[in-house]
Amino acid sequence: MLRPSYTDLLEVINKSNDDSAVTSSRYSIVIAAAKRARQLIDNAEPLVEVTKDNKPVSIAVNELYQGKLKIIENGDIVCGDELCQKQAEEAAAAEEDAEQDENGDL
Repeated sequence: MLRPSYTDLLEVINKSNDDSAVTSSRYSIVIAAAKRARQLIDNAEPLVEVTKDNKPVSIAVNELYQGKLKIIENGDIVCGDELCQKQAEEAAAAEEDAEQDENGDL
């Protein structure tokens, strides 16, 4: 089981009175944590202190809990300095390059 709990996480996320935050359901939190975990797997720098035993989903949940990430529309995430968005764009560009390489080999 992940710590913090979903209810604790929801309380922390909803403390920010920002109108662009979309945290009305567990779904938006799960999607945001999954997207951030994928970025961490793709070698993004963690925004919180990490121990050897931490896995990407645990790191992503802790980043949300500590307020390092903000959930916006469609479960997208933004960091305070918009680092996550930039990393996501870089990952998408790398994925597109890999697709072009695959299509070129056929």
